[in-house]
Amino acid sequence: QLIIKSTSQKKRNLSEGRISSSLSLALHLTIITRAVIVFFCRHFRPPHGQGKLFVSRRSLLDELFEVNHIRTIYHMFIALLILFILSTLVVDFIDEGRLVLDFGLLVYAFGQFPLVVCTWICMFLSVLLVPYSLFHLWAQSQSHSHPGMYSLLFGSVFLLYQALGLGFLPTYMAVTNSVPPASCFIIILEQVRLMMKAHSFVRENVPRVQTWAKDKTMVPQVSQYLYFLFAPTLIYRDKYPRNPVIRWGYVATKLLQVLGCLFYAYYVFVRLCIPQFHSIGLQLFDLRAMVLCVFNSILPGVLVLFLGFFAFLHCWLNAFAEMLRFADRMFYKDWWNSTSFANYYRTWNVVVHDWLYYYVYRDFLWISQKRFRPAAMLFVFTVSAVVHEYILAVCFGFFYPVLFCLFMCFGMMFNFILHDQRKGPIWNIIMWTSLFLGQGVIICLYSQEWYAQRYCPLKEPSFLELLKPRSWSCQRGLMGN
Repeated sequence: QLIIKSTSQKKRNLSEGRISSSLSLALHLTIITRAVIVFFCRHFRPPHGQGKLFVSRRSLLDELFEVNHIRTIYHMFIALLILFILSTLVVDFIDEGRLVLDFGLLVYAFGQFPLVVCTWICMFLSVLLVPYSLFHLWAQSQSHSHPGMYSLLFGSVFLLYQALGLGFLPTYMAVTNSVPPASCFIIILEQVRLMMKAHSFVRENVPRVQTWAKDKTMVPQVSQYLYFLFAPTLIYRDKYPRNPVIRWGYVATKLLQVLGCLFYAYYVFVRLCIPQFHSIGLQLFDLRAMVLCVFNSILPGVLVLFLGFFAFLHCWLNAFAEMLRFADRMFYKDWWNSTSFANYYRTWNVVVHDWLYYYVYRDFLWISQKRFRPAAMLFVFTVSAVVHEYILAVCFGFFYPVLFCLFMCFGMMFNFILHDQRKGPIWNIIMWTSLFLGQGVIICLYSQEWYAQRYCPLKEPSFLELLKPRSWSCQRGLMGN
């Protein structure tokens, strides 16, 4: 009996020792995890209150168009549009013996529009509900015990939503349904815009909730978040400077100008691009043809650049700003006067530049404690290049990293060579020459690849064949035949 009691006592002690060791290990792991989270929350808390300042101001072109000399340039572009329309009508009349009003290219490009509308509604409702709900629940959890664990949980759910709910699903829908290019651009650009807005909302409000955890008024209202989702800015604020009235005549004018730019781009492609590239699969490719292609593509490339800038950054954003009484209209600066590419990148698209500057560049410096400024600039270029190439790859239906190479190679090189210390008219001429040449390269190579994808389709392409530009192998196949 003594032996049995002794044995049972030893087993009991051993069992209690194992339990005690397990509890001790779990306790140590909990303490370490909490210490890591607390350290992260204290030492890696984003800076607050040092962001963009919004003030009431007009768009630069609205001010310049009040000068008759500048408005004459606008009239010249309208005259050029009239000539494009007349040349198209005259040529069609000579060929067909009648006036042909065929907008088949526009109908094709904006095909499956009901699907686009449904997809946008789903994206917008998800961005309205999911980020705000997660943030509201997280803000409430900060007054409870273990706030770091709740931060890790809600942060992980938010990142999962950004990657899958808002990142993967719209792209999957656009690719599987073979959405035409213009309609696909609407979906993907709205996807990127909503992702950037959701990030800005969380990024701007997390620091102030962490600073004032017990003050429930720090959580923005739904109406403030809803206004931000429509406002023409990617930087969240609870309040923006507002105009007293809405000028509906101004809104109608800007929307009509957007429509005019759309038809302008249509005639640019019909008269300058399609005749040049439609027979691309019927001719042999050589260096001379490539050089001629690039230089012949400069004019349509520059016109598309101007039209895209004027239609979106000036007309579209000003129309929405007017309807929302949003008073800060500095969506761009005088990028045309730039004598360096560094200044051009800062002034061409102020809306996107502000987001990249505050949430990519400055946050990178904050994490690295301001020790790697060149690496921060390289990271900004990489993010911008990847997103641009992602948009073009999904919308065009093929991977051809021309824009990525221009961003990462020539863009980075010119950013350091043509820096802010370069002054004088000669540097502005060099900037414009480089910009024109880059637009010619983009239009030429992407147009060649577009038609090569249709003239030389692959029945069962492998993954490597999908990454390989079709215009290369398509031309070589024709030369062999």
